[in-house]
Amino acid sequence: MATAQEEWSHPSIPKYPGSQVFDTATNWGLISKCVRGAISSASADPSDVKAVSATSMREGMVLYDEGGKEIWACPNVDSRAVREAASLIRTGAAREIFREGGDWVSITAPPRFLWIRKNQPDIFKRIRHMGMISDWILYRLSGRFVTDPSVGSSSGMFDLRRRRWSERTAGLCGLTSGIFPEVEEPGSTVGETTKRAAEETGLRPGTPVVLGGADTQLGLIGIGASESGEAAVVGGSFWQTTVSLDHPLVDRRMRLRSLCHALPEKWMMEGIGFYSGLTLRWFRDGFCQAEKEAAKRQGVDPYALMEALASSVPPGSNGVLGIFANVMDSKRWVHASPSLLQFRIGDPANSGKKECIRAIEESAAYVVLGHVKIIESITGKKLGRIKFAGGGSKGKVWPQILADVLGVQVEIPVVKESTSLGCAICAGTGTGWYGDLRSGSKALSKTERTLNPKSGNHRLYQELNRNWTKVYARSLAMVEDGLLDPLWWPAGA
Repeated sequence: MATAQEEWSHPSIPKYPGSQVFDTATNWGLISKCVRGAISSASADPSDVKAVSATSMREGMVLYDEGGKEIWACPNVDSRAVREAASLIRTGAAREIFREGGDWVSITAPPRFLWIRKNQPDIFKRIRHMGMISDWILYRLSGRFVTDPSVGSSSGMFDLRRRRWSERTAGLCGLTSGIFPEVEEPGSTVGETTKRAAEETGLRPGTPVVLGGADTQLGLIGIGASESGEAAVVGGSFWQTTVSLDHPLVDRRMRLRSLCHALPEKWMMEGIGFYSGLTLRWFRDGFCQAEKEAAKRQGVDPYALMEALASSVPPGSNGVLGIFANVMDSKRWVHASPSLLQFRIGDPANSGKKECIRAIEESAAYVVLGHVKIIESITGKKLGRIKFAGGGSKGKVWPQILADVLGVQVEIPVVKESTSLGCAICAGTGTGWYGDLRSGSKALSKTERTLNPKSGNHRLYQELNRNWTKVYARSLAMVEDGLLDPLWWPAGA
């Protein structure tokens, strides 16, 4: 019906290397602005909104004092707890947490709690409640502390099999289980919009507040890729390559992560392409000013003009290689220095901007292929067609590259913002419009188009991927030798 968007950023604290702060005051203002903007864009009255729900990035968390005031918050990629993560790895606790919770300690809560206890003991003593970022939105709306298994399990503080908070991990961090929010299933009505939240957001006081979930899991609801064995790529700022599971399966080699699904008694495994989508935005803002200005004049998306440039470039980007995200290895997920390599100086017409755009898109697809291979090795099953949603699925070039690299059909949904759609399905379930999330997903997830791989391109990409993998390893070695700065170096690596 309508959307509204605002960009947020996460400032660092200079004295704490690796820190990133989730600014709750500023970000709540942006969220409130989006709610008002969406209502206005739909030419709707607040009374037309039957329910509201929330979803967000995972891993990020918010801590509160006894009065419910936010006292500490971070986004998912905060990596200040380097020593604490290393300590958990050294003692073997990280492996125990992974076996129980399905995720490594690089970007999860256990080392962060240990860091706060050591570096900000006054804040640690005041902690009375914690929640993930989408939980925080629900709290701001309804005043209730509650979570669901899909986002709660991204904390690293969960018992994956029981879909509940882990008392053992809480004790490891010096916490009592009483600080954790109640766990309910997505689609459950948890309260009503308070008078204050209504004044801030423009919603009607008393609007039902319904439990949503984690961004990727709700994205799978939105594109109808939630049954066992179904695979999808949710291509936003980060790219998640996922497979849905009917039992909690954990990677014994600790490469990919496992989380609870948004559906009851379902789980999922995923590999994350770090900044895969954000990399193209970086290139847009850093190198495509002409395309941005032309797009403004023409009333189109700059990415459409960028893809038009890339469409004339053959597979392999005329030799240009993009070195950005690394294939996921949770226990040591170090990334090479962001690079575009192998320009032909004597041939600028075939070794410039358009080649860089395609090389960035190809590098993201190579990472997806790496994750698919790991998933297949763990599950023992070949993945068939892949559903592809998110901003990366809007174009024509990137989805075809993905199909050609993977060698499978790629399905594009009608609604590309599948996470938002999945969240809306949660709200609809809470109001009784849908009997459950499955029926809501079946009603609203529709396929727009299907792309078949081009056999010649697929054969070529198999060789190109092998070469890219070798180049990436050598690029990574320069980071590990201290010669270059990494795209990202997680805590504990």
